[in-house]
Amino acid sequence: MGSYSLKNPLLLNDEVEAGFVKTPSLLKSSLKWGLKVGMWVVFIAWVALIFMYPGEFGKQLVDRIIHATRGSVFGISGSLFLAFSAPILLIAILAVAHLIVSGEDVFEKKSLKKPGFRLWTFPVIVDGPFGVVSAAELIGIVLFVMFVVWAMYAYTLRNLSLFTEFDVPDADKGRFFLELTGLRLGMLGLLCLIFLFLPVSRGSLLLRLIDIPFEHATRYHVWLGHLTMMLFTLHGLFYVIAWAMNGTLVKELLEWKRVGIANLPGVISLLAGLFMWVTSLHPVRKDYFELFFYTHQLYVVFVVFLALHVGDFVFSIVAGAIFIFMLDRFLRFCQSRKTVDILSAKCLPCGTVELVLSKPASLRYNALSFIFLQVRELSWLQWHPFSVSSSPLDGKHHLAILIKVLGKWTATLRDSILSMSETEPSKVIKTMITASVEGPYGHESPYHLMYENLILVAGGIGISPFLAIISDILHRVNDGKPCLPRRIMVVWAVKKSDELPLLSTIEMGSICPFFSEKISLEINVYVTRESEPPLEEGKVHVASNSSCPFSGRSMSPLVGTGNNLWSGLYFIISTVGFIVLMVLLRIFYIIPYDVSTWWYLGLLFIICMVASVVIFGGIVIGLWHLWEKRVSLKVDDQDRIKVESPQSNKTVADKDLTKNNLESSTIIQYGSRPDFEEIFATTSRKWGNADAGVIVCGPPTLQSSVAKEIRSHNMRRQRHDTIFHFNSHSFDL
Repeated sequence: MGSYSLKNPLLLNDEVEAGFVKTPSLLKSSLKWGLKVGMWVVFIAWVALIFMYPGEFGKQLVDRIIHATRGSVFGISGSLFLAFSAPILLIAILAVAHLIVSGEDVFEKKSLKKPGFRLWTFPVIVDGPFGVVSAAELIGIVLFVMFVVWAMYAYTLRNLSLFTEFDVPDADKGRFFLELTGLRLGMLGLLCLIFLFLPVSRGSLLLRLIDIPFEHATRYHVWLGHLTMMLFTLHGLFYVIAWAMNGTLVKELLEWKRVGIANLPGVISLLAGLFMWVTSLHPVRKDYFELFFYTHQLYVVFVVFLALHVGDFVFSIVAGAIFIFMLDRFLRFCQSRKTVDILSAKCLPCGTVELVLSKPASLRYNALSFIFLQVRELSWLQWHPFSVSSSPLDGKHHLAILIKVLGKWTATLRDSILSMSETEPSKVIKTMITASVEGPYGHESPYHLMYENLILVAGGIGISPFLAIISDILHRVNDGKPCLPRRIMVVWAVKKSDELPLLSTIEMGSICPFFSEKISLEINVYVTRESEPPLEEGKVHVASNSSCPFSGRSMSPLVGTGNNLWSGLYFIISTVGFIVLMVLLRIFYIIPYDVSTWWYLGLLFIICMVASVVIFGGIVIGLWHLWEKRVSLKVDDQDRIKVESPQSNKTVADKDLTKNNLESSTIIQYGSRPDFEEIFATTSRKWGNADAGVIVCGPPTLQSSVAKEIRSHNMRRQRHDTIFHFNSHSFDL
């Protein structure tokens, strides 16, 4: 048996441990600690201000900030920006420093800790409109609900106090109260809007700092979107009712004031928001994805007309979060302009497409990453997310994804690849498909490497990221690299047996010969719609494979999750550029010409935000691109991936070894579904008192079933039982 046996996991091996957890210097540890403390102080103060603002004390605190800073060149809009937007920008700047100082130190000795529960991995709610909700997420939901309830209570008290200050006729009290309530609902919607854009900044420094991948953050965006649009809708509805009571509905709706709130831009912004809200509801998004995707581009209309509606000083409350989103969106735009070589395209018999894409060696990703893919021959506007099915250790210059044919877009892609495979080699270049890529995105740290015990639960094409995980672990075990998992169980439910060849897309035996002696790998496959193996089970299914001409076009490394130094410079210089442009605009135009039109000032504010991203950020991106190009030229041409599929050069002996190892590790059951109660009970008795990471990739029903059983098991566990930690890897964005 090799030096790394099941009884001696890699983390505990002296030969590996030194490279696994680097002992940071005192200076480095002090810097990281100081940056964390600074970010926490700023964050707590910022959240506390937002929470208290609806009350009298919070209002007085903001008034003091305005009074202390209103003499500056920025005016009242600068004061509100300082109070509500500057803190989140400051946290992002500190996050840049923290990520640069931290470097690659992402692993922890979790195996040496006593097994215990964690808020982020303990499922509390497993059914309902929120899906599977962890204890930490439930705390966040409760705090947000408390904030909304408290804010409405505080605003109602302030509204009632105004009746005593002003002598309002009894006939107008109802209308006056409706307008005041509508005003407060709009302000509360703005406070929620501060958080709405942060989760959808895919490569955001903030998401990387707290290690929340985009596919998880999207859920928070959905929840916040429902809350924000409900508040804005009530805001508009209360005003409409009040104006209708006064008989001035049409006049008020069409009013566009020079000084004060401009109603018509607000109506346009609200209508754009309602279109996005309705088409983002799950039934619509599931059955009419294109409608959802196209209408969601109305966020531009929503934001611009919101600025025209409230003016610059109110818009400055939400400007910080929107600015972070704009930075991320522009960087994604620059990355996606580059076309990418598809090194190979393969159609598997089960109706799944495997694409191997070219990437530069400097572009980092991990086995749980995903990308957004656009194929211009199919659509210039549609982008679809796909989990990565390859490990970064499979090769420096390629990345693979598996695509299940489920709709019109994927079916057209499959047909295009099949037509290419039937085309004469001399004509392939005329029929080749062109891809563009955004990403990769995902966890900052590969958390699948932080559990000694892993259970991977997949439904259908959900096996894709787990193929990457298995490949990653086998590479690390074979190469003696940091790797904690030593016991892995795969539970895979498929409808038909024609999906089983997906397991053969990775050559386990060739990656790590005799891997069964080094790790325990158990694969349990459940074929739910077949009661017995098909008669042609022994028949060899040949995949249709197409190799595309290689022109040296790889994925662009211009991504927020890429080089820490360049992404940090991009953020900082763009932010400084925005401040400089605002100073110049106010000194040379707004103040000398006494510009006081609210909607026009809001428009100028938006223009400065866009200009700073495009001009100052564009300069950094250009330099970043030149630097990456220079680095890529230094790569030895012999290291570059060839045009054929990365696994096409495996020998017959390697494939036979993989087949034998795979067959010995795999148990296939026909006509049954996974019994998770039995699976977790049996596994707990086998593994004993230990932490086990459970990663689920599949439809919501599968995630709910697994989460429900984990919750049940953990709540009634004995001291000697395993603690299961729920992790969801959603591919339904």
